[in-house]
Amino acid sequence: MSDSGSGWGRSRDGFADDWQVDQEYANVDVRDEQEEFNLDDESLLPRGFIEWFVIAQTAIPALLYLPGTQAIRLPVRVGAYAIALVGFAIWWLGRGGSRSERHPAERWLVFIFVYLSLMIFHPLTSGLLAGVAQTVLYLSIFSAVFWAQVFVKRPRQLVRILAILLVCNGINSIVGVLQVYNPERFMPSQLSLGLSRTALAAATYAGPDGRPILRPPGLFDTPGAVCGPGTVAALLGLVFAVENFAWWKRAGALFLAFAGISAIYLSHVRANFVVVLAMMVIYAVALLLLNQKTRFTAFVTLGIGIVVFGLTAATILGGESIRDRFSTLLGDDPRQLYYTSRGQQIQSSFDELAGRYPFGAGLARWGMMHGYFGDRTRIDSTELWAEVQPTAWLLDGGLFLLGLYSIALIVTALYEWRLMLSLQDREDRRWAATVAAVNIGTMALVFSFVPFATQVGLQFWFLEGALHGAMMGRLRR
Repeated sequence: MSDSGSGWGRSRDGFADDWQVDQEYANVDVRDEQEEFNLDDESLLPRGFIEWFVIAQTAIPALLYLPGTQAIRLPVRVGAYAIALVGFAIWWLGRGGSRSERHPAERWLVFIFVYLSLMIFHPLTSGLLAGVAQTVLYLSIFSAVFWAQVFVKRPRQLVRILAILLVCNGINSIVGVLQVYNPERFMPSQLSLGLSRTALAAATYAGPDGRPILRPPGLFDTPGAVCGPGTVAALLGLVFAVENFAWWKRAGALFLAFAGISAIYLSHVRANFVVVLAMMVIYAVALLLLNQKTRFTAFVTLGIGIVVFGLTAATILGGESIRDRFSTLLGDDPRQLYYTSRGQQIQSSFDELAGRYPFGAGLARWGMMHGYFGDRTRIDSTELWAEVQPTAWLLDGGLFLLGLYSIALIVTALYEWRLMLSLQDREDRRWAATVAAVNIGTMALVFSFVPFATQVGLQFWFLEGALHGAMMGRLRR
């Protein structure tokens, strides 16, 4: 979750209280709403619940980086999701659940929540508490698409959120690189207690001169977790590096992008490397469609540069095993490579689980929810394994849940495409394309990870809600 700082000056339209944000933006003058804003004029300090929420998504898990925090691991892990429910409560209690325009995926997410609530009473659910916890986890992950649009009313706010995501994920990536450079100083003093010796051995690779290197966790306590922040930092860093503002800010954004791609290499996670390349291609294509050839050329050139030099730097730090691992993406058959790593799990899920558990195997049968809340005394509800999202959906709710969540994601992708085509301002289209590139990358991860059971999925629905809120006003005018 894998697993994002600050905005950029002093804003003329700051708000002192989140409860007043809607009224403030409802009363804003139309000319001011349409006026272009300068990124160099934005405040460096975060403000309001929405921006502190973004910071909290990195800051709360980072508590586990500190010595002695393993004893409170469960509250820390819960806290990152609970703050999303706080946003939901503020929206529900302050606005009665109302908003100006509903996101098209909302109805499908409501169906998912109702269905999972019924699944709590599935005979194989691993206990009442575990079933409730699993359902609340799903709600906390997609709840932001309902409430984020209430807090984000203008494109300026969306850009600030993306800037905060870049800084937070970039810092996370830098820490990950430093953990390989100097593990004695920067590696967490204690990793997740749930890791066995076998798991730790599998998360270690040979570095220069045979030195064992643990896949860097970044600001977390699970080996390899920095690959998620690295993916976001690599894309957003490039996006901001070709924007029009002070050169040192563009240079800083490019440096964070370089740290992000290097962190992916050092984590040995090839899936995230493929995803970040796909995200870059999506954004580059969007620039071509917008006829922004100069920005396209700069983006592609810098993108190729950080991919090549990032691999060189990572190889110097992590040894030739990094080059060897990522070269398999070119040297081996991609289909066979995927099948041996994750494809077999998807095939077995449909061949075995879909027939055995057509309506799900009960809630909290896998992952964090089973480990923390599952009833281990029940021999008919033992732990099952899920490393890819389709398997997790089949276990939690069978073919019905798999279909519902797939429809929600497809509807979201189509909505993003239609939104980009509908916006009149090219700059608005460009920021919409940025969110679309990040979110399409998250959707691609369902075939190699369980993003919609982690903070990665929470970020997806949060950005979707923020994009929806920021651009609806533009479309109405």
